[in-house]
Amino acid sequence: MNKDKKYLDRRSLLKAGAGAGLAVLATPAIIGRARAATQLTVADPGGPFGPAYRKAFYDPFEQKTGIRIVNVAREAEPTAQFKAIVETGSYTWDVCTLTLSARDILTKEGLLEPIGFSHSDVPSLMPLAISPFWLGVDVYAAVLAYRTDRIKKAPESWADFWDLEQFPGRRSLRKNPIDTLEEALLADGVPLEKLYPLDADRAFKKLDQIKSHIDVWWTGGAQSTQLLQSGEVDMIAGWSARFQAAIDGGAPAKIVWNQGLYSIEGWGIPKGCPRAEAARQFVRFCAEAAQQAIFTETLAYGPTNLSAYDFIPDERAAHLPTSPWNLGQMTIANEDWWSANRSAMTERFNSWLLS
Repeated sequence: MNKDKKYLDRRSLLKAGAGAGLAVLATPAIIGRARAATQLTVADPGGPFGPAYRKAFYDPFEQKTGIRIVNVAREAEPTAQFKAIVETGSYTWDVCTLTLSARDILTKEGLLEPIGFSHSDVPSLMPLAISPFWLGVDVYAAVLAYRTDRIKKAPESWADFWDLEQFPGRRSLRKNPIDTLEEALLADGVPLEKLYPLDADRAFKKLDQIKSHIDVWWTGGAQSTQLLQSGEVDMIAGWSARFQAAIDGGAPAKIVWNQGLYSIEGWGIPKGCPRAEAARQFVRFCAEAAQQAIFTETLAYGPTNLSAYDFIPDERAAHLPTSPWNLGQMTIANEDWWSANRSAMTERFNSWLLS
């Protein structure tokens, strides 16, 4: 099929799919309940998420239901604020994006409303992207990236990142034990499927081998983008969407998906929210494949409804974590292990950096 025609066909499908998704909301029972609320306040990660989610979710939902969506940027770790909202009954948010770890904390404390639908209602969702109290809508991944103008032999694994002779160059790792310990173990030969529970002693022993060769320990996503884009480092561990932003900006770089670690972010509703019914309708709308496909136009995050790839051009899909080409090369980060060990590992990692 002609590539341009294929793209146009997919865009037509996207419009048709969006209409089908909106039709779910168009039944009188749903509209009648939803119109009890005239506005929802949605807390998203801010930055590029705001306009991308507005195009994919906020405006289409508002156009169909008449319910205005006002979005605000949440804190990086919203669990404390989320808990305060429920306990004080001051519902400044009706819906908020939560990571898996935040979801688990809030679920255990009974601070989330049921979302009102299950995987059987949307079978093309990744099974890990839905629970009774949460819907995952985007997937992010920790991966390896390198400058193609500096690294002449393409690295294929974390072992290559550790191989200073075969792959010389300036290197950068995240100044955080999360992801970094996993990457060290993968470099030491631990298979993806046997990564957890993490062998911390083995990980730190492997990190000892490369510690003196790390030129920059980055602390924020924007910094990691800049390091790759500017050429300050030649190889770097970090988040795929941040690296894709550098590549989209013209950086001669490439992402290595092999041995990546992914996680999921999505919507939760605070327990007792007076607009919970309308919030549930919004969350259900965000599960639609056609709507999720729209945010990938500007955000290099993976949709959780894998049918979204029916509407995403192959050229764009190749850069997304949940595409058929990339997802099978990675594993999901184990949030249970990190919930139990985060404090101890952070203290040990910080002490190790100073030693």
